[in-house]
Amino acid sequence: MTVATSMAATVMLAVAFSAFSQSPASAPTPLAQLLAEAQRNNSQIAAAHDAWQAAKEVPRQVRALPDPTFTYQNLSVGSPKPFAGYTTSNFAYIGIGASQEFLYPGKLKLREEVAERQADTSGMAVNATAASIDDAVKVDYIHLAYLQQALGILGENQHVLDQLIRDATAHYEVGQSSQADVLQAQVERTKIVREMTAANQQLGDTEADLKELLHRDQDSPDIVADPLNEHPLQCTSAGLLALVRQHNPQIQVDASSLREEHAALASAKRESKPDFSLSYMWQQTDRRYPDYYMFTFNLRLPRKGRVRAEVEEAAAKLAQSQDTLDAHLQQQFAQVRRGYIDVKSDEELLNEYQQGLIPQSDAAYRSTLNSYARGRDVMTHVLLYFGNVLDMKLNEAQVLADHETTLAHLETLTGVTLR
Repeated sequence: MTVATSMAATVMLAVAFSAFSQSPASAPTPLAQLLAEAQRNNSQIAAAHDAWQAAKEVPRQVRALPDPTFTYQNLSVGSPKPFAGYTTSNFAYIGIGASQEFLYPGKLKLREEVAERQADTSGMAVNATAASIDDAVKVDYIHLAYLQQALGILGENQHVLDQLIRDATAHYEVGQSSQADVLQAQVERTKIVREMTAANQQLGDTEADLKELLHRDQDSPDIVADPLNEHPLQCTSAGLLALVRQHNPQIQVDASSLREEHAALASAKRESKPDFSLSYMWQQTDRRYPDYYMFTFNLRLPRKGRVRAEVEEAAAKLAQSQDTLDAHLQQQFAQVRRGYIDVKSDEELLNEYQQGLIPQSDAAYRSTLNSYARGRDVMTHVLLYFGNVLDMKLNEAQVLADHETTLAHLETLTGVTLR
C-alpha cells in the first residue's frame, strides 16, 4: 500500500469518527407532538377521564332528598274482596297518601361535599395518569434517540473497520504485516455487528412500547426521534423540592384525598342527628260516612354505637390519608434529591468526555493511525485506540441519554418543564 493511499484512508477514518450518527431516512417527529398525541389517544388517560366524569355526577345524586312514596290503600270489611263493606261499614275505605323522608339539616350538604371532594380527587388522578404517561413517552423517546445515535456511531465505525481490513490485507499481501492483523480487524468488526444487532432489537422493543402509549397500530411507520442534546439543569435542589410540594401530581392527589377525608369525618359526625319523615293520607268512605284524614310524623334516632364506629372509622382514614401524603412527599423529595445529584454528576461527566477523554483518545488514535500508515506501528495498536474512541463516544451518548432521562423524571416529579 502506498503512503498516499494510507493517508487517504487516514482522512476517511478521521472524518468517519467525527460523525456521531447518520441522518435518519425519515423526518424526526418532535417530542411535543408525541406528547400531545398520547394525551389525545392513550386509553389509560381516557379511562381516568371517564372515571372523573362519572364522579362529577355523584354530588347531584347525594344532595337530593330520598325518593317520595305514594300510597294507595283499600280496606275491606266482611270479605277479602276489594271494596267489600264499602257501603255498609264506616270502617271500609279507599285511602290515598304520600310520605317524604327528611334528613337532619346539614346532612345532605355534607354528603354532597364529600362527593365533590371525591370528584376532585378523581380529577387529580387524571392529571397524575397523564403525567405518568408523559413520563413514559419521554423515557421511550430519549431511549429511541440514543439507540438511533448509537446505531449511527456503530454504522460509521463499521465502515471504518472495513477500510482498516482492506488496509491490513494490502499490507499483508506485500509482506508489511501479518495475517493476525487482518483477523484481529475482522474480529473487531464482528463485535460491532453484534452490538448493532442488539441495538436494533432494543430499538424495536422501544418503538413497540412507544406505539402502545400513543395507541398507534404496531404496523404503523417507525418513529424517528430528534438527536439528543444536553439541557443543563438550571434549578437548584431547594427549588426542585419546593416545586414538588406545589405541583407534584401524586402529592396533589394525596392532598385532595386528605380534603375528602376531612369532609367525610364532618359528615360522619353529623350522622348522629335524627332524621324524620312526614306522611299524609286521605281515606274516603261511602258518602253516608265522613272521610278520614291522617297525618303521621316519624322520627328516626341513629344508634350511638354505630355512629361512633363510623366517626372512628372516618378519623382513622383521615389519619391514614395524612400519613400517606407525608410518606409520598418524603419519597418524592428523596427521588428529586437523587435525580438532582445524578443530573449534576452526568453534566460533569459529559464535560469530561467532551473536553478531555474523547479529544485525547481521538488524538491518540490519529497518531497511531498515521504511524501505521507509515509502517511504524502495528494494527493491534490501531485497533486498540480505535476501540477506545468508539467506547468513549458510545459512553458519552449513554451518559447524555441518562442525563435527559433523569431530567424527564424530574419534570414529572416537579410538574414543571426543565428542558
